Amino acid sequence: MKITAVILAAGQGTRMKSDLPKVLHPVCGVPMIEYALRAAWEASTEIPVVIIGHGAELVREFLGETACCVVQDPQLGTGHAVQQAESTLRGKTDLVLVTYADMPLLRPETLKRLVETQKSNKGPLTMLTVSAADPRGFGRVVRGLDGSVQAIVEEASATEEQLSTHELNVGAYCFTAAWLWDALHKIKVSSKGEYFLTDTVALAVQAGLTVQALASDDLVETIGINTRVHLAEAEAAMRQRINRAHMLRGVTIVDPASTYIEPGVRIGRDTVVRPNTHLRGETVIGKDCVIGPNTISEDTTVGDACEILASVMEEAVVEDHVTIGPFAHLRKGAHLCKGVHMGNFGEVKDSTLGPGTKMGHFSYIGNATIANNVNIGAGTVTCNYDGVHKNLTEIGEDVFIGSDTMLVAPVKVGARSRTGAGAVVTKDVEPDTLVVGVPARLIKKLNEANDDRTD
Repeated sequence: MKITAVILAAGQGTRMKSDLPKVLHPVCGVPMIEYALRAAWEASTEIPVVIIGHGAELVREFLGETACCVVQDPQLGTGHAVQQAESTLRGKTDLVLVTYADMPLLRPETLKRLVETQKSNKGPLTMLTVSAADPRGFGRVVRGLDGSVQAIVEEASATEEQLSTHELNVGAYCFTAAWLWDALHKIKVSSKGEYFLTDTVALAVQAGLTVQALASDDLVETIGINTRVHLAEAEAAMRQRINRAHMLRGVTIVDPASTYIEPGVRIGRDTVVRPNTHLRGETVIGKDCVIGPNTISEDTTVGDACEILASVMEEAVVEDHVTIGPFAHLRKGAHLCKGVHMGNFGEVKDSTLGPGTKMGHFSYIGNATIANNVNIGAGTVTCNYDGVHKNLTEIGEDVFIGSDTMLVAPVKVGARSRTGAGAVVTKDVEPDTLVVGVPARLIKKLNEANDDRTD
């Protein structure tokens, strides 16, 4: 059986008071339409159809090849919106699953149950409902004396008696496709000049057909977003859902209310995430780590048994047993190998620090390749930019870089060499050599066997 989702995303969202289309506003770092699309993909068998309108080109650009976009112009209501998919889907699908792009908390499992309920329904449609004291502007479900669904009444058109009803129309439906296309053409225009999809319920009842209602027991799941207040509510609910899932998989989150984890993040078991930590994008954290407090990680991979305190990491790679911070900054292209220590107020960009290397505080390493077991003294700077090009610094194994050394790239420092404090290195340094001064000059060749230096 072919099942196709139609996602309604054409609305202007005027109450958001934004130049950005409502469906592109992020929830936990991800545009809300992305959640609706993922859920639709899981509950259907065919590529989803997204009805776009306001900000159509921005929405189309975001969706790319993940959906078939159909423009609704003019925008004449939800029934008219679904009708725009008819030419694309008529005769090509068996069931049509209709959802809204501004309901990011609606789970794929719920949509699957909706589809399965309609498969066993002799009538043409199944709708999702929820019972709530706060109607949030949802339409009311009207039932007959026998308990059967008779109609959906929009809040603006409801009587006092109907307004007292607590069963609400969530806005997710599964239709028999062949019936749907004909029914859409029978919807009468409202006093607002719109065609409401909810009128299909009354059309089915009038034809003596059964409308099935699937009740959701999760009120949070049905949160729709119309204002920035709703956006904040959905953000909090999504964050709670994400954090809970990590904790159930063996991650300790000390204070979930102040921990911000986006849906693409993966965290290993027995890792501890401390308060005010933000894990974004495709960040991956290994097991047995301690992250935070006050740490931000975006699209960064962290190995096992790392400790990262009050630091920022962006598109970086951190291997096992690395300690960072506080107040360190890993920028794009930073790669800290196994056992590296990076002190406070340091910054690394487009550079690799080899295994066992120690980087002192107040240092900047950019466009550098550093071998294993190097000591980088406090205040060291790789002067990598000459005003036109970024230049490479190369440091060999077991090198000792004295505090406040300036390495003027392009430059190489050979294995087991040393620089004196405050040295300005403008020329390559041979292996086993001590250089000091401004500019740095050779003092002596070092005897590796008798080298009693300490860190």
